[in-house]
Amino acid sequence: MQPSFQVLGVRVDAVQMSDAVARLRSWIDDRQRVPRFVAVTGMHGIAESQQNSNFRKALTAADLIVPDGMPLVWLGRLKGHPLRERVTGSELMHAFCQESGKAYRHFFYGGAPEVAEQLARVLQEKHGIVVAGTYTPPFRPLTEAERKEFAAVLEKASPDVLWVGLSTPKQENWMYEHRHRLNIPVMLGVGAAFDMNSGNLRRAPKWMQKFGLEWFFRLAFEPRRLWKRYLVTIPKAVWLVCLELLHFSSPRSGPGQGVGSAAANSTGESSIP
Repeated sequence: MQPSFQVLGVRVDAVQMSDAVARLRSWIDDRQRVPRFVAVTGMHGIAESQQNSNFRKALTAADLIVPDGMPLVWLGRLKGHPLRERVTGSELMHAFCQESGKAYRHFFYGGAPEVAEQLARVLQEKHGIVVAGTYTPPFRPLTEAERKEFAAVLEKASPDVLWVGLSTPKQENWMYEHRHRLNIPVMLGVGAAFDMNSGNLRRAPKWMQKFGLEWFFRLAFEPRRLWKRYLVTIPKAVWLVCLELLHFSSPRSGPGQGVGSAAANSTGESSIP
């Protein structure tokens, strides 16, 4: 059984990069090819789970939740797990593509217009992966005709891995809803990795990543979009984590409790086949 620890009632699997890559490959190579999905979660995800019941349900159902962010690595260490590094979506994508090479078929779903195509080209040139296809959904629900079109594209592409870049919590809710509808061995919600790995978004310097300061770097470059996440939502969750560590509170067992006053029940999905 995979070792894990709890943060405000959310399970986080105590895995490192090599563990995650090995797990993905074993799922794809499994002859039964049971559909599975992976959540790449940091403190933002933990915070969102406290106020979004649908997202919390999706996280609970995830087959693997990797610690994306140094705060979760530090918490894992406090709870007795020898974690050395975080497992970010962008680095997991590169590590998996580098190790597997041409072994699997990749499909990229999400991102802004042309980003998925650019990402596919970058990874193909760098790691020699097989690109099964790309699809950029509109920022609205798909029409019935578009749903059928996407379903046909995906069926024809027959990918082994579906990379989903819709941002948290949209991508986790999307994967949760479609985990039994799509005949794909593995889906991964990697959010900003689409922009980072395609070269459209700068990464923080290594030293900032190591000391858990990448949030500050991203906030400095995207203040209008990220200020609430990093200055309001996450600090509230950090406060609850501190109380939990000091035994002043217990992990929340029900959705919609903790950060915020009311549960946000909308999935915020942009497109569904």
